[in-house]
Amino acid sequence: MGDRVFVSHHVPCGQCRYCIKGHETACETLHTSNYDPGGFSEYVRVPKINVEKGTYLLPPQLSFEEATFIEPLGCTVRAQRLAGVGEEDTVLIIGGGVSGLLHLQLSKLRGATTVMVADLRDYRLEAAKRFGADFALRGGEGLPERVREILGRGADHVILCAGSRQAAEQAFKCVDRGGTILLFAVPPPDSSLSFVPAERWREEVKLMTSYGAAPGDLEEALDLLRRGRIRVKEMITHRVGLGEIALGFKLVAEAGESLKVVVEPQR
Repeated sequence: MGDRVFVSHHVPCGQCRYCIKGHETACETLHTSNYDPGGFSEYVRVPKINVEKGTYLLPPQLSFEEATFIEPLGCTVRAQRLAGVGEEDTVLIIGGGVSGLLHLQLSKLRGATTVMVADLRDYRLEAAKRFGADFALRGGEGLPERVREILGRGADHVILCAGSRQAAEQAFKCVDRGGTILLFAVPPPDSSLSFVPAERWREEVKLMTSYGAAPGDLEEALDLLRRGRIRVKEMITHRVGLGEIALGFKLVAEAGESLKVVVEPQR
């Protein structure tokens, strides 16, 4: 009683073929386990399986606000592990919101030598510089040329953190031969991407997705936050109460001068 905890909203069963193969976030149990009635509530009911398989004790040095980054950072940890981001790699992150800034910092921790962040908004480009980007690039049609000016080639890893078709298609133009395109964000369901397979089949480019976080990813994220390896406090730009949820969503959707919006249910 009285412990400060983080409870994962989705948990895998740990026994199905997907879990056994390391694809825990493809587990049907993970897709169907959730809070009741939902996260933006004064009180929630946490199913037994979430309590048993997805509850993590918060260390005393980690605030509740910082703990709101456990899940998004866990997703980032999983994505970069699956994509193989590592020593001496070059990384282009398209989209400079919270996910993009987490990918930026984690890429550096994993040993990437050059990390570039592209966005259309000056506010987010400035944020990328503050969080350690080697280059903060204006998104748009000239992005592939700018990447090649800097690297002399495409990037080893292109991580899409912007949910637009145009951004996704730019990713194909920015990746190097033998590189990886990671769709961390995806365009709307009614969108399709246009590329010519014949232009790519000799380049051995890997196109992949990543979804959610498994228990091991969340544990690693919690450890990174506990040790202060990822800067998150500075990402919090707004705090709203439950009665201001609409404002919070508006701030996020407008993607103006905001990054992380934290909901404070006690307000």
